Amino acid sequence: MSHPAPPTRAPAWLGAALACGLLAGCASLPDAQREMAMPHADTVVFDNAHGPVSAQRNAAIIEGLKIRSGDIDILDKHLAKEQAINADSPLVLGNKLVLLRDGPATYRAMFAAMRAATDHINLETYIFEDDEIGRQFAEILLERQAAGVQVNLIYDSVGCLDTPGAFFQQLRAAGIRVLEFNPVNPLTGNDPKWRLNNRDHRKLLVVDGRMAFLGGINISAAYSSASTLRTPGKAKRPALGWRDSHLQVEGPVVAEFQKLFMATWNAQQGAPLARRDYFPPLARQGDAIVRAIGSASADPHSLIYLTLLSAIGQAEQRIDLTNAYFVPDPQLLKALTDAARRGVDVRLVLPGHTDSWAVFHAGRSHYTTLLRAGVKIYERRGAVMHAKTAVVDGVWSTVGSTNLDWRSFLHNDELNAAILGRDFAGQMEAMFAGDMAESDPVDLERWQRRSLKLRLQEWAARLMEYWL
Repeated sequence: MSHPAPPTRAPAWLGAALACGLLAGCASLPDAQREMAMPHADTVVFDNAHGPVSAQRNAAIIEGLKIRSGDIDILDKHLAKEQAINADSPLVLGNKLVLLRDGPATYRAMFAAMRAATDHINLETYIFEDDEIGRQFAEILLERQAAGVQVNLIYDSVGCLDTPGAFFQQLRAAGIRVLEFNPVNPLTGNDPKWRLNNRDHRKLLVVDGRMAFLGGINISAAYSSASTLRTPGKAKRPALGWRDSHLQVEGPVVAEFQKLFMATWNAQQGAPLARRDYFPPLARQGDAIVRAIGSASADPHSLIYLTLLSAIGQAEQRIDLTNAYFVPDPQLLKALTDAARRGVDVRLVLPGHTDSWAVFHAGRSHYTTLLRAGVKIYERRGAVMHAKTAVVDGVWSTVGSTNLDWRSFLHNDELNAAILGRDFAGQMEAMFAGDMAESDPVDLERWQRRSLKLRLQEWAARLMEYWL
């Protein structure tokens, strides 16, 4: 069976071909040091299924976390900084998490959840392809809509450039509410502040307001195999599977992800949604403590960016990052190198193969600086690395859609879950160890002997890194 080409990130030409003036100015990253130094309410407050917990219960939860984490000072620092940056987004207790690896496992779980929907399905995605997987999604959505379940869909205009308009029209004709995020043609959109480069890179599915899925996996047959070699029928050489991560969530924090979906719908001036029970009462489902962190290009600054820099800056033992598109800005580069120099074990698993030539080489142009500081870099072999995850000090973790590049921090709407606690961090560390075992270390001495051709490619790509 032949397979379509893998999905790609937003094409570089969309930004590089348009000058900043045409886009009404260039955005800039926040001064992270200044933002984090500003006075904030730093009292850590937890929510449960019934809202904020009492001060006594709050103190007991923190004490219990400290006992389980094994290092009181480290957890204290992460809790305080998390609260300072994300004061408006609660740390929510009582959630159940399932860490999903690669497309097959993720699609199975999503299909099962959608087929069981009785009230509504809210789906937000960057890529929704008209291929084998996309048609399976469409079939389920159409079937549930016909059964009286309201389906609401947000898709990104650039991410779905290759998807025929008729594909989405059939969904609309069946009663599904379909919203195109920031249409490429500004005459068809409703946003007076239209910016071609601003994209919805989130991947979010909320079913009946009770279960959510988020992470890095788009709706595309490119993810239909696991992160191993696969051979399309018409290909001359084996194509690579896609290595990615997703998260299934049940519990009170699902309401926070639902709010973010609704906020995007409203910001894009979508038609009023059909009345449904979008925020049902949510009971405790497990023990995970989760914070939903959304960022949008219209925000003053990216909360995900500041949260990640804070976690790296507070790290004392180790930092494990897995990322698809690594083009660090000066602040992120400094945070990683400073951490390594103060003795933190900093490890990056990055792509050894990619769907974006420019991003791949722009990221590699920073390798020498990182390696000289003591950062350990590994390049994933045998798969296209597309995951966006982090684990810090064995107590703070994140899974989401955010890449470590300018585009994610400045131009995209992104969505991550931040998880506090050693239990889930242990699962993340085990997954990271598996990726390291399938990766090749980058040695500084050998790297400095790379060819002139590679150096020229890195130099050329570096010139475009803001727009990649």
